[in-house]
Amino acid sequence: MNTFNFKKSQLAASVSLIIAASTLNTAIAAEADTAASPDVEVIEVKGIRGSLIRSMDMKRDSSGVVDAISAEEMGKFPDTNLAESLQRITGVSVSRANGEGSQITVRGFGPEFNLITLNGRQMPGTGYTRSYNLENIASEGVSALEVFKTARADVPSGGLGATVNISTARPFQKPGQNFSATVKANHDSSNEAGDDVTPELSAVYSNTFADDRFGFGFSFSHQERDFQKQRANIQGWQANVDLPELDSSNVVDNRTDPSGNYYFPKDMNYSIEDVERERTNGQVTFQFEPVDGFVATLDYTASKAVTGSESIGWGIWNDFGSNINGYELDENGTAVYADISGNDASFTANKGTTEVKARSIGLNLEWEINDTWHVELDYHDSKNETDNGADSGLGSTGQVILGSDQLANKIYDYRTGEIPSAQVNWLNGTSELTPGEIDSNFSQFTHSPGESNIEQLQLHTTWYNENFDIGLVKVKFGASRTEQNTGGYTAWSGLVGGPGFNPSYTEIFPDSMFTRQDTSGLLDQFDGGGSDLQPSYYYTFDFDEAVARQMAYLTADVTGGDAYAANAYMDGIDSESYVEEITNSFYIQSSWEFDVSDYYVKVNAGLRYEQTDVTSTVRQRVEEQVNWISASEWIMQYAAGGDDNFLEQQGDYDILLPSIDVSVDLTEDVVARVSWGKTMSRAPLGDLAGGRSLTGSPKPGSRTGSQGNTNLLPFESTNLDLSLEYYYAEGSYASVGYFKKDVDNFIQTTITQTTIEGLYDILNGPRYLQAVSDIESRGEQATTDAIFAQMISNGYGNANGVIEPNSDDPLMVWNISQPQNTDSKSVDGFEVAVQHLIGETGFGVGVNATFVDGDVEFDSESLNQQAPLTGLSDSANFQGFYEKDGLSVKITYAWRDSYLIGVGQAQGSADAPPQYAKAYGQWDMSVNYDVNENVTVFFDGINLNNATEEGYGRYEEQFLFANQYGPRYSIGARYTF
Repeated sequence: MNTFNFKKSQLAASVSLIIAASTLNTAIAAEADTAASPDVEVIEVKGIRGSLIRSMDMKRDSSGVVDAISAEEMGKFPDTNLAESLQRITGVSVSRANGEGSQITVRGFGPEFNLITLNGRQMPGTGYTRSYNLENIASEGVSALEVFKTARADVPSGGLGATVNISTARPFQKPGQNFSATVKANHDSSNEAGDDVTPELSAVYSNTFADDRFGFGFSFSHQERDFQKQRANIQGWQANVDLPELDSSNVVDNRTDPSGNYYFPKDMNYSIEDVERERTNGQVTFQFEPVDGFVATLDYTASKAVTGSESIGWGIWNDFGSNINGYELDENGTAVYADISGNDASFTANKGTTEVKARSIGLNLEWEINDTWHVELDYHDSKNETDNGADSGLGSTGQVILGSDQLANKIYDYRTGEIPSAQVNWLNGTSELTPGEIDSNFSQFTHSPGESNIEQLQLHTTWYNENFDIGLVKVKFGASRTEQNTGGYTAWSGLVGGPGFNPSYTEIFPDSMFTRQDTSGLLDQFDGGGSDLQPSYYYTFDFDEAVARQMAYLTADVTGGDAYAANAYMDGIDSESYVEEITNSFYIQSSWEFDVSDYYVKVNAGLRYEQTDVTSTVRQRVEEQVNWISASEWIMQYAAGGDDNFLEQQGDYDILLPSIDVSVDLTEDVVARVSWGKTMSRAPLGDLAGGRSLTGSPKPGSRTGSQGNTNLLPFESTNLDLSLEYYYAEGSYASVGYFKKDVDNFIQTTITQTTIEGLYDILNGPRYLQAVSDIESRGEQATTDAIFAQMISNGYGNANGVIEPNSDDPLMVWNISQPQNTDSKSVDGFEVAVQHLIGETGFGVGVNATFVDGDVEFDSESLNQQAPLTGLSDSANFQGFYEKDGLSVKITYAWRDSYLIGVGQAQGSADAPPQYAKAYGQWDMSVNYDVNENVTVFFDGINLNNATEEGYGRYEEQFLFANQYGPRYSIGARYTF
């Protein structure tokens, strides 16, 4: 049984007392006058035009730099995904998951630097992170998205780049009965295994009763999507690996500096993943106004996203040194061709289901005591759970790797095309492995659930100045307490199934289990993809059948103590960690309005103080030794028996966040703004979890570990914003802005090479060197496979054919990464935007662009560890539309320049090499037609240009990944009254 135990505070217990006090005050409040107002005709501008006008008005009336997107009509947000909507805002770009917008980058600051709130409430991140995956939230029921780019004392902290508030519809916002229902049929052109047409249903309803004293509303959405993801990838590049002395005819060195750095790929893989995804969202809201001026709102929000996938992959794994037969280096030292012996080539099947469940219950009490005082109390308890073991059969994610080590050599070639090739020459004399030669390598099963909770109480009090003629409009002050608990664990089966092809178990798998496929339709949007790929074939096989056959055959009678079992908990929980953060905040904010000469001036000044305590609790396993179990596999062994220790560490910090916004109406249409203030983002939750963990599969070149730092200070940014905005017509404006952010306490992950007492390394030990000598004395090539076989032949294997370390072996060298606060960095840039409605023609256009720069870029020429800013890139968006006589047509284009995804590659070397994404641009279109005032039919097209995703390392020649999805289409109808 898997149990999460989180320490609970007194927040929940105290809320009822505060509510009772507020209700008592309400009961004795005088009821306001209820004189009837004359009927006023209200003309509501709907559709795209109305949405743009409302968004522009929000931008103009706000303090500081704020952008917003408003729903076009009830139940109709501009895009099917909130992240896709946000990328229309100046300075906002998205990162994608499964071909959909997922997380946002604002002004070059990635997801971990931006805070997502729901109706002003801080939401827990998805998984062991602060980042919220916006693709899990349906757009139905959302009335507006607000992006606060400058500091605000009354806004929860955490958004160094920006704070994004998701506002949901509430019954009192639009009294009376309102209803909207939408039915869609979705088609993803990439789909092969799932349904060609999948449904999407949504409904939004609200009503008010008893003279609008009671309100009830709900929203519901269910979406299904079946698609295929095609991918080629390299897990990492190794710098300055050992090179053998080769004949000059086998080496081409084009380096500008012959003594400079050089880089080789650790592997090369291709895969096809079939995905089925279901997303269900719902919200229920109750509102009650017992007396004029007092409104109680109770809401419950829940979402569930289930993603199931099955994939087939194939590829090669490389060791270096004497395994290398020949190579070609380009001018920057990147291997664009390599001939490598040894190791193996494999065919892989993966299967798993991940479920993300979120829920939030909140209570908001607003009381306008009189014209002078306004009090708001808000409480919520929110949870986000992630479980990658939602597959009812496995209870985990699983991977089965079959293949062979019976190869002569492998050829990596990236001299032509956009996709590298990885040709294998087998000992059967061909470049194709037959089904009868496919052997068992290993399987592994992993279960790593996680949970994040936030309990938050916020009190806001506003005093409106009606007594002093000094330009002071109001003073807002308040306090909050936020308790966040995040934790999870990982259970890993280790490598099961007699890993390493020794002994051979080819008899387990009949030829009929494998189906030969060609690559004609694979990655065909790339030059060098499709039938041009090498190898131009692959085998598919059924994951469940492969598992069942190995479980039936690889029993304890055959394998001894290494019986095959599809169980992530074979040796219990491998790692476990929890982080608790408690933050107490206080703020005061004042608003001023006055005339200076003939200019109308607005000033908003505030100060926020926060104090945070951090507690980390981490399970510590006792590492015993690393065994070499096959030519390509090394496995960590842990001490048996006894209980694992739990290490608890604590940290704390406090911070002051001042801010001031000034806006001046230079003319009736022109507004100038200047804002100065401090914002902050807390350290990544994973970095705060103290304790040390080492990889369970420490192959040469991959001996890595990590160690947290509970005492990390938050990122602190001092910000300056200048902007000029020209509102020249209804719904039309032009703006230009400059921003600068100076960030202190930048967090850098440093990698330290260290040894750990008692963990000895067979590699380069006396027995290993003796095996190399034995092989070379026969005039043979000392590949990894040959060395392992020779050590077994020399009698150094145990009864199971596993080589264990000796005390005369050298200590293993580990690359341990740990985050630390370092120096300061600066980012600055310009934002420009134009939105223009062309009179009464029905046509309109919107264009915006952001240009960013700073001293935060990665130096590709240096092998020193670095702390660059991830996500920094220029971006631009275009929107054109026609809307008239019931017909609306909208076409959009979103572009993002190349950017740094992160530092460190899964199989990269200790210098922590980078991961870059290439520039990406996507065209979308939406067509709506109003059949009558209640019924609308529509068509949506997503990724019409079939844009693909690509990534690389230090240089574009260091290929990392290429992803291909395909366009998506939907048709549907919407009924509204």
